[in-house]
Amino acid sequence: MNPFLIVTGDFVKTGGMDRANYALARYVAQRGAETHLVAYRVDPELEEMPNVITHKVRKIMGSYLAAGMILSRVAKKWAGVISGRGGRVVSNGGNCRFGDINWIHYLHAAYRRPSSSALLSRTRNRAAHLYFAAQERDVLPRARILVANSNRTRQDAIEKLGIDGSKIHTVYLGTDPQEFRPGTAAERARMRREIGLPADQPVVVFVGALGDSRKGFDIVFRAWQMLCADSAWDAHLAVVGSGAELPIWKRRAAQRAVSERIHFLGFRIDVPDIIRACDAMIAPSRYEPYGLAVHEALCCGLPAIVSANAGVAERYPGELADLLIADPEDAQEVAARMRLWNAHPEFFKNAAHTLSGAMRACTWDHMAAKIVELGENTP
Repeated sequence: MNPFLIVTGDFVKTGGMDRANYALARYVAQRGAETHLVAYRVDPELEEMPNVITHKVRKIMGSYLAAGMILSRVAKKWAGVISGRGGRVVSNGGNCRFGDINWIHYLHAAYRRPSSSALLSRTRNRAAHLYFAAQERDVLPRARILVANSNRTRQDAIEKLGIDGSKIHTVYLGTDPQEFRPGTAAERARMRREIGLPADQPVVVFVGALGDSRKGFDIVFRAWQMLCADSAWDAHLAVVGSGAELPIWKRRAAQRAVSERIHFLGFRIDVPDIIRACDAMIAPSRYEPYGLAVHEALCCGLPAIVSANAGVAERYPGELADLLIADPEDAQEVAARMRLWNAHPEFFKNAAHTLSGAMRACTWDHMAAKIVELGENTP
């Protein structure tokens, strides 16, 4: 294989974009390509592969805005070198102004986070949004080919940036079928004991950062209050994720007298085990280009109640359509979808297991192979 350059923030196994880029880098390196990575962080296992060459960029004061400008300059320099040797360059969104392969995971032009009440934070977030959105408008139309993580992302690129749809190819994210798989009764019971979940009551899981309003935990919390006000509601909520707002949500749960029904588990490295210990996932994201956490829950055989406009929702069969949330801002609808699932758990479980088999058949290597093939065979 000719040399490859891949440009992204982090090549690690956590996070949708990071995990996907890690998988692509590992795939091309395993096939003998000289693999150059421009990033802030690279997983040691990947970095130690013999034909992987890293070009790390320091993240100044933790600022993605300042670091992004430096990363872009370093990436463009190496893009010229690798392209001059007949290699391929994979950039992600607006992070490198180079016209080869561009992988779109998120479009700033499609979503802007709500403003913070703090002036400094509001100013910083607005500046970052304007910068990254401008980079997308400048960089993406220059790409020879674009890879979108869903049809939703593809359509956003067409509508928001005016990009020719014939240049954009949808490639869904892959998975590790051994890591994300349906669990056994024994695994479920053991994990519930370890993390303090009830042994014989339904458990719904939420996975996401608690400082990111895009993920919609505020809507989940409001819906959960409504559900717990009904004496017939017997389910518990497991919350996997950390962030600056975690202490705030714990206090609110205690103040609203729902703390016994919400289990805040914080940041975890055993997310696959936790998912297998639960019965369903809730994910009312306000904007979700794809949704790897939902993808992984489905691979584990869990029914996932998710925003209908999330990219991963495109993969839902008709049997799971009633779990799609039309308006993720509507806590009453979110509560109603959870009630519907809880009223017919076996039906939705069986439908999710069928989808699980289909999704687990597409591994990370399958995903990476499609991207490499597009890069090599598309004019």
